Order: sequence, then structure tokens, then C-alpha cells
Amino acid sequence: MRRLGPLLIERDPVPSASWVLLVSVGAVVAALIAAAGVFWAFGINPLTAYAAILTGTLNTRAAPEIFRQAVPLLLCGVGLIVAFRAQFWNIGAEGQLLMGAVGATAVALFAPLPAPALIPTMLAAGFLCGALWGVLPAVLRLRLDVNEVITTLMMNYIALFFVGWLIHGPWKGQESFGFAYTDTFPRAAWLPLIGGTRVNWIGLALGVMLAGGLAFLLARTRMGFEIRVLGQNAAAARYAGIDPLRTALGAMMISAGAAGLAGVSEVAGIHHKLLAPDQVSLGYGYAGIIVAWLARGSPLAAILTAVFLGLIYSSGDVVKVSLQMPFRVTDIFNGLILMFLIGSERLLPYRLRWAAERPAGSQAGRDPMVPPRPDTPASRGDGPVRGQEGGR
Repeated sequence: MRRLGPLLIERDPVPSASWVLLVSVGAVVAALIAAAGVFWAFGINPLTAYAAILTGTLNTRAAPEIFRQAVPLLLCGVGLIVAFRAQFWNIGAEGQLLMGAVGATAVALFAPLPAPALIPTMLAAGFLCGALWGVLPAVLRLRLDVNEVITTLMMNYIALFFVGWLIHGPWKGQESFGFAYTDTFPRAAWLPLIGGTRVNWIGLALGVMLAGGLAFLLARTRMGFEIRVLGQNAAAARYAGIDPLRTALGAMMISAGAAGLAGVSEVAGIHHKLLAPDQVSLGYGYAGIIVAWLARGSPLAAILTAVFLGLIYSSGDVVKVSLQMPFRVTDIFNGLILMFLIGSERLLPYRLRWAAERPAGSQAGRDPMVPPRPDTPASRGDGPVRGQEGGR
């Protein structure tokens, strides 16, 4: 226990939801305060910059763009939550997203399917391709104890160059006019948009349903129980008869498959073709880590955190047009938020409470954090000692 003015800092192994929320909000606020230095460096008052961002994004015309950005962030984020709850640190959602886009493109351009079957098959292919891209790191971790942070991260680059090879080589469009992208998908393979916006309602509905479904899976099913136990104590999970390979592999395939759905949402809902990797994804796979971390392991909370990150992404246009700053300033916001969120983990096992009022009397001046000395009347339970003067 420590004292901070009128507050006591105590250890609390199971933090309350209100404390987790307070720490998370504090971390985001601290990150935005730190980001103010970027605006100062460009000679812009941070208060003016933040006011411009809010007014530029939270209006009737621009607000739908927040949800357009939130769709891939939500799909990546809820999937990463499942992997993180199993203590499998999947940093490869970016590559899994790209492989989901590849799967959807293969179906849209080359599968001889009737029009009504195109979209369901594209979604299934995207999920499967993303999930399979996550199998190898999982097997390497579980069988050979290879660090999954390294393997999932490196496989992002394999996926990136694989997509680049496809759009420059065998899948290059006949009408690309020298640019690197595929032919346009047939109209039946386009995900429908909410009228007048770039938000595809299938991707949005999938994200929300996936968040609800995974929340139910983690809280109410045997598989969810096994994932939670494995994440909390792998040795206890083995002792309880839980198969670590099967459980972690299942969690990883769900995580990677959800990122693959984000890739389908982008190529079929926004671009209608496979483009260069940095155009298919604006770093959604990496930002999904922030969505998952800010949600603190709750798939339902990821809906809110994805919208918040969508706000940051959509503010890039305001930063570029109104403030004359690079669009990629939003990456600084994302990096600072993740850094402060990780740092705030140290605060979660503690809680703050007001120090109790000290009673009047002999102990009124004593610090409650310091126990009474054994030879004091307070420690013996005696009343005041009378007649003791000087050395007597």
C-alpha cells in the first residue's frame, strides 16, 4: 500500500471494470497529449488542430467514413482478441488480411459460379485463406517453440510480396493501362453499400455479429473456457486435460480467418479489384492490435474501440487538407496510443481509494500507512499513562 496525498494505492489482483476503463481512457488521453507535440512541430496550435479534426470528421457528410474505416478494424480486432486470450501473440493480421483479399479475388475473377453464389463463396474463401495463413506460425510455436511474434510478423512481408507478384504478373488486368491491379470484379461480386456512403453493410454486419458470437464463445462454450484457461495458465490447462495444440490452433484460425474477412470487405466492398498491398490495407492489421488491446479482451468492447480508431483514420484527410500535414500523421497517433496502452498495463493490478477520516484523539496525527510502535500505548491497548515525567 502507498499513499498519494489523500489517496491510497492498493494492490488489486482482479481490477474492476470501472478501473480498467479509467486506465484505458487515461492512456488514450496521455497519448493525445503527447501527440500534441507533433502539431507544435508544424507550428500549429494543438487545440486548434484537435478542434479542426473533430469538426471535420463529426459532421453529416464525413461521419460515415468513420464506420467505413471501422469495418476492417473491427474484423481484425475481434479476431486478435481471441488469439490474445489464448496467449498467442498474432502480429500477422496484416498478411492474413491480404491473403483473404487474394482468396476473394480468385473466386470473383476465376470461379465459374452463378451470381447469387459469388459473395458467399468469396467470404468463405477469404476466411479460409486467412485462417490457413495463420496455421504455419501456430504449428511452429506449438511444435518447435518458435516465437510467434517473429513468424507472424515476417509472414506479413511474404503476403505483401505475393500480392505484388500477382498484380504485376499472372493476375495483371487487361485494362490496367500499365498500372498494377487486376480486372474489375463482376458486379455480382460487389458488396452492397449503405446508400450514399462507402460503408458496405455486409462487412459491418459481419463485424458486429462476429463480436457478439466470439463474446458468447469465450464466455459460454467449452472451447472458450479452454482458450481462457490456456491463456491464464498453460500448465493448468494441460493438467485439466486441455489439448494445447488443438485449442491454440483453433484460436489462431479464428483470429486469422477474421482478418481474412477484412480483406474480402476491402476488395469486394471498396475497390472491386485487387490492388497494391498498401492500397488494399492502410495498416488495418496492425491497427487491429490497438483495437484489441484497447478493448481489454472484450469482443463487444471492440465495437467501440474500432469506431474510435476509425475516427483517427478518417481524420487523416482533415489533417492533410485543412492542416496541410502528411496523412501518415495518423500512424503517430496509433503508435502513441499503443505505447501508452501497453505502459498502462502496470497500473491495472492496483486501485485508488480515498484515505479514511482519521479519528480525533491520540492517533489523529499518525500516518495510517505507518503501524504503531510496539512500545506505544496505542499498540498495547493501554489508556494514557499518567505520572511519567522526565526520566521516571
